[in-house]
This record gives sequence, C-alpha cells and structure tokens, in this order.
Amino acid sequence: MRAAALLLAAFAAAAFAQEAKRPSPLKPGPEFQSPDVRALQADDFANPGMLWVARGGELWRAPGANGKRCADCHGVDAVSMKGVSARHPRHDPSLGRLTDLSGRIDACRTRYQGGPALARESPDALALEAFVAHQSRGLPVKVSTEGPARAAFERGRALYFTRVGQLNLACTHCHDERWGRTLLAESISQGHATGWPAYRLEWQSLGSLHRRLRACFFGVRAQQPAAGSEDLLALELYLAGRAGGLAVEVPGVRR
Repeated sequence: MRAAALLLAAFAAAAFAQEAKRPSPLKPGPEFQSPDVRALQADDFANPGMLWVARGGELWRAPGANGKRCADCHGVDAVSMKGVSARHPRHDPSLGRLTDLSGRIDACRTRYQGGPALARESPDALALEAFVAHQSRGLPVKVSTEGPARAAFERGRALYFTRVGQLNLACTHCHDERWGRTLLAESISQGHATGWPAYRLEWQSLGSLHRRLRACFFGVRAQQPAAGSEDLLALELYLAGRAGGLAVEVPGVRR
C-alpha cells in the first residue's frame, strides 16, 4: 500500500507542476444538461430520484434489527441532517478514517441498530443516502480538506491529474480543459459532484457517485477501483473541495 502511494505521488508530481486552473465561473451539473433533463430535476413530482428519497424516509422511520430507528436519535423529520451531506466526505474521528455519506450512514446503522452492513449500490443504501443528502439541498458544499483529511485530499488530487487507462487520460483533460465541449451526444461538465446520488437516464435508476466514477474509469479503459475504496473516497473528497460553494442538488438527474 505504501509503495503504491509513493508511486502514485511520483506520477502526479509532473502533473501538479502544470495543474490546470479551477474552472471559472463554477457551473453545476444541470447547466450541462438539456432543458428537458433540467426540467425533470427541478420538478419534485417528476424527478424519479424522489422515489428513492421517499423510500429513504420510510427506512429512516422503520425499526432496525434491535428495534431502534434513525428517527429516534435524529428526529422524524430529519431536520438535524441539514448540512450533513454538504460536509461529506470527511475524516470521522469515531471511525478513524475518511468516510463518505453512504459509509457514515451504514456505520451508524450497524453500530446503533444492530443490522448487517448494506451493500453499496443496494436499493436501501441508495435510498437512505438520497434521503439524508436531500435535507441539504440548496446548501453550499463545504468540506474540510485540512488536518487528518489532508492526506486523502492530496491523494484524490493525484488521482485527478494522473493519466490512466488505454486512452491515457486524466480527469483534468475533460473537466478542466474541455468543459462545455461535446463528447459524442453529451456536453462535458466541469465534473462537480453536487447532485449525487442521481437518477441517470442511461441507467434507468438512481446511482451513487462511486458508480459514476467507476464508469469514467471504464470509459478510458482503466482498471476500476472498487466502490467504497480509499482511492474513490479520496477522489470524492478532492471533487468536493474543488466544488466548494456550489449548492447540493440531490437527487440530481443526468443523461
């Protein structure tokens, strides 16, 4: 693990020397979607992602394996969750590691409700994440990238600027250098992950940010990191830091 981290840092060093400027002005994902997709996201009655939010609300109020509910600690209306999504990923002292919102919810479930861990991308995991993240809709993303989170942030930045796969591309080549241009039938966004989990029309389902990132690795014909892996968590933290100030928009809708 240490050798791999050193190798990654070495490959990224040259990229940092020519690091692309942060896109300006910052534009959220919907601005790169077609008018019909933007309208679908904006209408809570039409947005298919709201089905998962509703299901998450049911799970929030349902008793766990030991009879305890999320609502017993955090309130039935989940007002206490306002702002939580905007601060994730974060280094969680109680876990001793970086975690995203999905991982934090699952840790809370297993610790206080006595239930088994939920598989990432499972319907219940996505529903709970969507429900909690939805409470922060409209609030600006504001993650901590200092202190114990700094090493993960730098690791994520290294991944963002490192060429990978048979196509030999890095995230920066699309989302910093070519945003606003067209790739096949889609407009290239600035890569801000403020709407995830999101309903993707291509998937006909809600999906997590890690699923979308893995799809990017697949697209450049690179080995895909596992969902929930340290690499994807680090990359998620870097993306959140890069999108600081943009509003949470969960559940998003994407092509």
